[in-house]
Amino acid sequence: MTTRRALVTRGGWEGHLPVEATELFIPFLRDNDFEVEVSDNLDSYLDLDGTDLVLQCITMSEITAEQVKGLEAAVRAGTGLAGWHGGIVDSFRNNADYSFMTGGQFVSHPDGFVDHRIEVVSDDPIVADITHFDLHTEQYYVHADPTNNVLATTTFGAHPDYPWIEGATMPAVWTRTWGEGRVFVCTPGHSLADLDVPEVRTIIERGLLWASK
Repeated sequence: MTTRRALVTRGGWEGHLPVEATELFIPFLRDNDFEVEVSDNLDSYLDLDGTDLVLQCITMSEITAEQVKGLEAAVRAGTGLAGWHGGIVDSFRNNADYSFMTGGQFVSHPDGFVDHRIEVVSDDPIVADITHFDLHTEQYYVHADPTNNVLATTTFGAHPDYPWIEGATMPAVWTRTWGEGRVFVCTPGHSLADLDVPEVRTIIERGLLWASK
């Protein structure tokens, strides 16, 4: 079998444990015939030739125009981009081009940690045999691109400070294409415990494989 190349980029806000979180998935990638390179330097995005998948876990932080241009060009040409939670949809708030590519931007988790349900709304293979699952963690309110292929959603309950969001349904898992490339986003994944929820883990693992060239 041909070996594929995955670049794991990690860093930014330490509260999302970017090293520990990505280490949960590196063995999975290697077991699926990926050669894995790990980087904490976004200059890695300046030359992604031969990279089949970028797994990114970088919350907030900043990216230069040259770095995002390199990533965007690689995804447009066929490199996959995948990630979860703030590591992909709360990255690089200074760069709208990045958010345009990923198809969404975190804006709030109004309740902090809260019980909520993730409902599968697609028959896509990434979510096959999963109908819903319940979490007690951050529920992400996002601004999302209408061209996303939404695989799962979450609906917000009443909030004393923001009563108008009651009943708002947000995408929680989506895929999209960007040129020849594939982008996969899963908004659950704040903690290592979240990433160990079987449904979350399965969806992310399938998403990584789907996004790869």
